[in-house]
Order: sequence, then structure tokens, then C-alpha cells
Amino acid sequence: MKYISTRGDQTERRFCEILLEGLAPDGGLYLPVSYPKIDDATLIRWRGVAYADLAFEILSLYIDDIPAEDLRAITRRTYTAEVFGTPAITPLKSLGSDLYLQALSNGPTLAFKDMAMQLLGQLFEYELGRRGETLNILGATSGDTGSAAEYAMRGKAGVSVFMLSPHGRMSPFQQAQMFSLQDANIHNIAIEGVFDDCQDIVKAVSNDLEFKRQYKIGTVNSINWARLLAQVVYYFAGYFQATRSNEEQVSFTVPSGNFGNVCAGHVARMMGLPVAQLVVATNENDVLDEFFRSGVYRVRGSAETHETSSPSMDISKASNFERFVFDLLGRDGARVKQMFGAGLAEQGRFQLNAEQFAAIQGYGFVSGSSRHADRLATIRQAYKDYGLIIDTHTADGLKVALQNLQPGLPMLVLETALPAKFAATIVEAIGVEPARPAGLEAIEALPKRVTVMPVDVAAVKAFVQAHV
Repeated sequence: MKYISTRGDQTERRFCEILLEGLAPDGGLYLPVSYPKIDDATLIRWRGVAYADLAFEILSLYIDDIPAEDLRAITRRTYTAEVFGTPAITPLKSLGSDLYLQALSNGPTLAFKDMAMQLLGQLFEYELGRRGETLNILGATSGDTGSAAEYAMRGKAGVSVFMLSPHGRMSPFQQAQMFSLQDANIHNIAIEGVFDDCQDIVKAVSNDLEFKRQYKIGTVNSINWARLLAQVVYYFAGYFQATRSNEEQVSFTVPSGNFGNVCAGHVARMMGLPVAQLVVATNENDVLDEFFRSGVYRVRGSAETHETSSPSMDISKASNFERFVFDLLGRDGARVKQMFGAGLAEQGRFQLNAEQFAAIQGYGFVSGSSRHADRLATIRQAYKDYGLIIDTHTADGLKVALQNLQPGLPMLVLETALPAKFAATIVEAIGVEPARPAGLEAIEALPKRVTVMPVDVAAVKAFVQAHV
């Protein structure tokens, strides 16, 4: 399996090259030359397979430069009941007729990002050990990617993490999870801006090829194909739990900010998973909802990016969205480069023509948005009707899912995080303090280790240089 850039560079690279590289040299994102197609016999064979072995089966379609026995050992080390709390790894919770919540937040940092990040940590350590090299990871987080990456990489041989987050814009629990880590290979940088500023800095550093190569910079954001690939697995796992035969279809509702989670669903659907709809759920930062309703992609500046009670989705530049548009436009890399490069830089927007907009329907995407009042109402409804306490992002998803239910068609809402990470809003909604896992009762009181910086690419580069 070979990989190419969404922006037209046709140089074909293998998996382990792009694992350590992140962005392509032309600024694009990597995708496989073509998606492997699965047939009915394969779906039958995979049904009932343990999660770790399902991960091996799917990853092996995309990874041919890691020996099969090593890859299987990696997935079996990663996806264990000890790490994820249950042998099913991502069990379904029924919310009544044809509606399910897929639990993705049982990992060490209580968020769905653990599903991919735990695998990424294993892959990095394996490949760096095989090469005898080191890697300095530069990442950006709106809340959960940072802690998931840091917990996955802490203590890993040959890996250091430099994680950028928007200063003061995460929940107290999210900040404490990251900033309380004292490991020497973990570095937290709080940027005096919004998540998009953090993401722009990461991209700017990654696009400085000389600096990137000299300081061995890699990424763990979902711009890294390996991270997105790991997320494809739980779409298959959810499908098998919700259906009895491969004749059935399901839909998924995905709370979405950076488009990585739902893009994994797009990949699963392109492979042949029987997915009827991929429902994109946004919060007040509704760039993606606007696109799927109008064909207009209009990024917002920092002043227009709202600070909300579902902060991990406070994003106005959805990095992974470029991967879908690449497929939508028939893999026209030159056109994608113009739209996401010069086009956005000059105008801050682009618009599909009528034919391109109509083509979206063929990919199964629909969308909806949620506001703070909706969030509170949905949290109350879930508590009253199902006896469940859900987090704010999952509430955004459930609200939009209920608007798109179709009789006889299972709808799976992807859980984003455990409610303990957003306790203030839960208390506001239902007057109940959500339970915390053992050992995390007073995490906010732990000593913090973080450096605050302005929105300045040069300052971040200097910090990396001083700490490698």
C-alpha cells in the first residue's frame, strides 16, 4: 500500500514513512492511493472477531512494511481489557429502539482519542526502535488529543512531546490531565489564542522542511494518517454489534470539530462498510454544518471562534476536511491545493459548484448543530429517559442524532468523553456531580508544569530547540 498527498504530490510513500512524517512536504495530508475494498465474505469472517484482531485485520490492509506477526502483537498489546476496561473495548449501550451509544471513552484519559493514541504510541516506539532514531512530536489540542497523546507517549523510548493548547479554553479537568504530568519527555505550551492558532503553528513548523528534518518533528494530530486509520476500526466494531447480518445498514452520528473522527467513518464507508449516513454534529462553531447545508466552507478567525461548553469542538478550521474534499473532487490534487492553500489564505472561504454540492449526497453525509441550551436539554433527557449521564460533546451528537433517526435503521452515536471532564455543565443541567474514576478525585490540585506563550511560530521553534 502506497500513500500520496491531497495537494498533488504523486510521490508514493509507504506507511512507516508517513507515520513519522505527518504532513506531506507540499503541505497536504496523506491518503492511500486507493481504499482497499472488502467483500461480503470478509465481513462475515470479521464478525465476532476480538477487537484487537479486528484492528490487525483492518490495519494490515494498509500496512505492508511491518511484518504481520509484529503488527498483530502491537494491536494485541494495545487493545486490552486492562487498558479499556472491558473485553468489548467499545461496547454499545442501547438507548431504545434503533438508537445506541458507542462507548469510546474507557481508556486512560477518558476520551475517544485514546482509541487511536494508544496504538500510535506503540507504533512510534516500534518503528523508532527498529530505526534507532528519535522523534519530537509537535501537536495541538482543543482538549482531549493532548492528554491522550501525552499519556500514550510518556516514558516511550525515543519520543518527546510538545503539545500546544489554547490558554484558558479547556475545562479545568482537561488542563489538569495534561499540565500535571511531570515526565521529562512531556512539554505543555499554552498559546494565548484559540485552538486554530495552535493548529496553524503546528502546520507552519511542519511546513518548514529544514527545521522539521533537523529536529525530527512528527505529529499526533489526526493530520497523521495512522491516527485516523486506527479510528476506522471502531466503526466496524460498532456495526457488528448493532447488526445480525451483513444485509443490514447502520448510520453513525459523530460530534465533529476537526473532522478526523467522522473522516474515519468516511474511510470505512469507502472500504465497503454498509453505512447509510454519516451525521456530522457541530456546536456553535458550525463551519462544517454550514458546508454540508450550503456547499460553502468559510473558516472563522479567532474573534469569531466561540468559547463553548463543548470546548473540544471549538474549532473553525477542520484539518481533516481536506481529505474528504480530495475524494469529493475526484482526487484532483491541484484543485485541492488551490482551495485549501491560496484560496483560503486570500478569501477565507471556498464554495462548491452545483454539481460538486450534489455529489455530497453520494457519500452519505448530513449535518446538524447544537447550542448550549440544546446541550443542557439533551443531558437532562438522557438522564431522565436512559438513566445515563453523558458529556457535553456527546450531548451535541445525541441531539443531532435524534433529529436524523429513521425507523428500522440503527443509529450509533459516538461517545466523545466521560462526563467527569465537564462537570460544571453537567451540574448545571441535572444538579448531579458526575462520578470520577478512582485516582482522579483531586486531579486539579496537582502541581502544574506548563509554559504560556503568545501566538508566535518563532517562539515555539525556539522552545523546541531548547528542549530537544
